[in-house]
Amino acid sequence: MPEQSSHNATASGPPRERREQRREPWTEEMAERSAPLVDSHCHLIFDRFAEDIDAVAERWRAAGVKALVHACVEPGEIGAIRAMADRFPEVRYAVGLHPLDAGLWQDDVPTVLREAAEADERVVAIGELGMDLFKASDIEQQTLALEAQLDLAEALDLPVIVHCRDAAAPMLTLLERRRDRGRRVRGVMHCWGGNPAEMKAFLDLGFFISFSGTVSFSKATQIHACARQVPEDRYMVETDCPFLAPVPRRGKRNEPAFVAHVARRVAALRACGVEEVRRVSSRNAAALFGLESLLS
Repeated sequence: MPEQSSHNATASGPPRERREQRREPWTEEMAERSAPLVDSHCHLIFDRFAEDIDAVAERWRAAGVKALVHACVEPGEIGAIRAMADRFPEVRYAVGLHPLDAGLWQDDVPTVLREAAEADERVVAIGELGMDLFKASDIEQQTLALEAQLDLAEALDLPVIVHCRDAAAPMLTLLERRRDRGRRVRGVMHCWGGNPAEMKAFLDLGFFISFSGTVSFSKATQIHACARQVPEDRYMVETDCPFLAPVPRRGKRNEPAFVAHVARRVAALRACGVEEVRRVSSRNAAALFGLESLLS
């Protein structure tokens, strides 16, 4: 419909009021983007980004993403992840071995991970490590790789990025036993998929909780409850891209810009402003991973 002329004040109020109404959506957009975002867990070196990574970076910058933490699935990825950090200065990264790749564990892996971490100050965590009993059952091998990486993180004073799927009970048992021996690590439970009771147990161990696109799924009621209940100073947002794109992009390739949708859903669940979630989640990620210089 053609816009009414500016002198027709009777149809839609005085000219000044109409100008303010037209500006309002842009004012809200600017307010939302005034707080930076951190994508606290992503995978950019996968083939699905090979052809358009520069365009992907343009979109995450337009969305206000100021820092990204790139996870590591297995040590063979480290060179490519380092190259990605060379290419995009807002990228920091972890080194580690995913529990579903525990079969790749060898005696020299801790040395490889240690040398990579000590060689580059952009390494801000060990991981992603953990347990996955949804897709695998090799609990002994997973535990071997997990314990060794936890030892490394403790020795290097680095946080850990934890993958835990259908394994909350054994993971908690392992971490609690380490704590009781004075072997405590700090870190984040990435792509949180547990219930409030499990969340509280990990919070009691000092861990952060990171919400991914799954928090936007309508049937994820346990995750919704966790997003409402998690303390303000203990949550983050992430994409886990290229997986788990949030609504309204569900079913598509995920990318770091979509962490803004995760933040919006968390804000809706917590009944607060999106800017608050952006500010708080980024502050929490910066505190754990040492990202302050990227957000200033």
